[in-house]
Amino acid sequence: MSKTEPKELRRGWTTGACATAAAKAAYSALLTGTFPDPVDITLPRGGTAAFALTRHDLSNGRAMATITKDAGDDPDVTHGALITSAVRLLPEGSGVRFKAGDGVGTVTRPGLPIPPGEPAINPVPRQMMETAISEIASRHGAPGDVEIEVSIGGGAELALKTMNPRLGIVGGLSVLGTTGIVRPFSCAAWIASIHRGIDVARAVGLTHVVGATGSASEDAVRHRYDLDETAFLDMGDFAGGLLKYLRSHPVEKLTLSGGFAKFTKLAQGALDLHSARSSVDFGYLQDLLVETGAPGDQVADALEANTAKEVLDRALTAGVDLSTPLARRAKAAVRDILRDAPISVEVLITDRSGNVIGECGFDDGT
Repeated sequence: MSKTEPKELRRGWTTGACATAAAKAAYSALLTGTFPDPVDITLPRGGTAAFALTRHDLSNGRAMATITKDAGDDPDVTHGALITSAVRLLPEGSGVRFKAGDGVGTVTRPGLPIPPGEPAINPVPRQMMETAISEIASRHGAPGDVEIEVSIGGGAELALKTMNPRLGIVGGLSVLGTTGIVRPFSCAAWIASIHRGIDVARAVGLTHVVGATGSASEDAVRHRYDLDETAFLDMGDFAGGLLKYLRSHPVEKLTLSGGFAKFTKLAQGALDLHSARSSVDFGYLQDLLVETGAPGDQVADALEANTAKEVLDRALTAGVDLSTPLARRAKAAVRDILRDAPISVEVLITDRSGNVIGECGFDDGT
């Protein structure tokens, strides 16, 4: 019986993309009296996507539009959920403001990309909505000052199936997405695609490949090196799938790039960096703080932190560099996984904007 290729999985759209499309349709209706259907949006990394409206309403100076989320073949808890954006005009000069509607959580603890007290609408979806509002405002000569209230049908119940309660996001889900696109989650298919990427890179004679956890960390490498597109292996959370295959199919140089939290887990020895399958050991971060000579109270406070980002932010405020020693530890862990494979390794720790905040280069240690 012949081995079959992994099934190609259908991609879907993030909650942030759906909320953006709904907000764009609602604001258009406020200015013109008509809802565009379907409504097109520009995705953060280029390209456009079109969304059909499930329902809409315009009354009393307020417009709302709803889109049914299609997460493709990804087992996303919000697949099929109704994502609604309600838009109302604000006084000129107010800018774009965000409000948590039913089913969208509110941030209550530090350590997340959104400060406490704010709706749990992440930075990229906010930027997507602001861009969409600006586009429509410019087209119609309007100031673009609005409030956008985002709601997710059943979000409070769905949030119980996520990490939100533990992270201090109360009342519902987060509005997420950095690219607008949901990549279908299949371990076997994704790891197989990593392996195929390595095979192709080797076949065309590339000597330097890249494994990044996401688009921002990948961009950091693009800014540093002029590499062929084939060099960029879509590692995502599957560090083990990448490193174990490289162990028996080596290339000369490997750059790994990722955020502080994910690479903390890698340094701890985790092979799958997804939040549902590995977690940050805050005792490990305490040990890292001790290594850097951080003050005792900061070391003690690490155990009470909500996220790895909170520990990092406190360290940065105190002038303590945690990222460089973490990069060294992550590289050591990678070398353990690669064993004696003849591969020179570089580790880059990046922030959410893709800036390198710590690194252990090819010539730093093994």
